[in-house]
Amino acid sequence: MRKPVIAVPLGDPAGIGPEIVVKALQDPRLRDARIIVIGDMPVVEQACRICGAEVALYAVCNADDAVFAPGRINVLPMETIDMASFRFGEISAMCGKAAYAYIEKSIALALLRQVDAVATPPVNKESLRLGDIDFIGHTEIFGSLTGAEDPLTMFQVENLRVFFLTRHVSLRQACDLVTKDRIIDYVRRCRDMLRRLGVTGGTMAVAGLNPHSGEHGLFGDEDEREIRPAIEALRAEGFDVAGPIGADSVFHLARTGVYDSVLSLYHDQGHIACKTLDFNKTIAVTGGIPILRTSVDHGTAFDIAGKGIASEVSMVEAILKAQDYAPYYAAI
Repeated sequence: MRKPVIAVPLGDPAGIGPEIVVKALQDPRLRDARIIVIGDMPVVEQACRICGAEVALYAVCNADDAVFAPGRINVLPMETIDMASFRFGEISAMCGKAAYAYIEKSIALALLRQVDAVATPPVNKESLRLGDIDFIGHTEIFGSLTGAEDPLTMFQVENLRVFFLTRHVSLRQACDLVTKDRIIDYVRRCRDMLRRLGVTGGTMAVAGLNPHSGEHGLFGDEDEREIRPAIEALRAEGFDVAGPIGADSVFHLARTGVYDSVLSLYHDQGHIACKTLDFNKTIAVTGGIPILRTSVDHGTAFDIAGKGIASEVSMVEAILKAQDYAPYYAAI
């Protein structure tokens, strides 16, 4: 079976994206990977100099033009950055527009089935906004450009898989979004996403919202009023789901294999668990969209951009997971 072709946009050029992409492609585990980098050729050339990467860069017009071989990086070149005005570590409209253009091209290739998945380095939300890109981040861009109304986010680090019922909203809003109907909808879609990734046969846990899942109403009634009825309804439909399980133990239990995944109820609840286990190896997978997208789970790190010291570990993991999951995703 041929290895899948992975599109890798450069992310925000002013951040660490270009250098972690170049560094990742030197990792021995990706020696035989089939990667097409999407971005400005001068930005890639600059990243190679910064990282001391002795590689050959080849411009390609499409995936069919690419020749995959060790020591070679295939670049589908864009023309979005004026290097004379480019500065590392600065929020800029130019870089926000460039980052969006790279993503847009990668998604187009994936929708045309010219590539099998997209693995993304970080973008900067402020640069996107300054460039009049009206999206708060990657997930929203992928959702809009693929016609998906409410994409799913799954974090994975080692064998721990964590979904998020809510993402970029305040904690107060997140609590209000913990409803029976929303939990039922998310568990259904999360199980479908896991199936598309080739993960079947396990139990999904739903984290509790309050300390000790509310202790039957002693510390809030949301767990009894919204979460437990959702679990009962899902079980009646035949879903193998458990909960609410106290958030102080559910991630450990999933890590040890008791559950194959966890539905976290708000942003930091799941982020803290994954990043504490292994910050660099935590990656994100976007589901509920017609293409496979994996991503690093860290920011643009403007403070160290251009210095060649950024860790590529998460980028490597994102590409490896894209390779692992792409055959299952494409088969359904």
